[in-house]
Amino acid sequence: MKKDRIYIDTSIVGGFFDDEFESETKLLFKRLENNEVIFVVSDLLEVELERAPERVKNLLNQFPDAFFERVTLTLEAKELGELYVKENVVGKTSMEDCYHIAMATINNVDVLASWNFKHIVNYTRIKGYNAVNLKSGYNLLEIRNPKDLIEYENE
Repeated sequence: MKKDRIYIDTSIVGGFFDDEFESETKLLFKRLENNEVIFVVSDLLEVELERAPERVKNLLNQFPDAFFERVTLTLEAKELGELYVKENVVGKTSMEDCYHIAMATINNVDVLASWNFKHIVNYTRIKGYNAVNLKSGYNLLEIRNPKDLIEYENE
């Protein structure tokens, strides 16, 4: 069976240590450990993690490289990200979020995971991102928080 490719943003890494998000985030990472999913990570994530506390910065280093697919912020992704702002999906202050959305879109991930409810995991924003994606010739992007991506026991 094909493993889901889950693009993670910085909020997922930080959520591992956050009281509010820790439980579900650790369950998502458990799926990674169990080799059920692959995390798609970007060079932008690595740059953002440089500004994070040490334990957040070093979390992904605890896992084998084979658990990750690495993608880069290309010119195509920058242009798509800037188009989200131009189309008023979000404001200019959310440019890094837009780049995450664009990289996930261009790399055809199965889902983007985030705890950012203001700019990413937000029904209105998701509709806006996907409207731009479709208009620009890209596929729809599935955007979820980790609660939607963890496995629950069958009852």
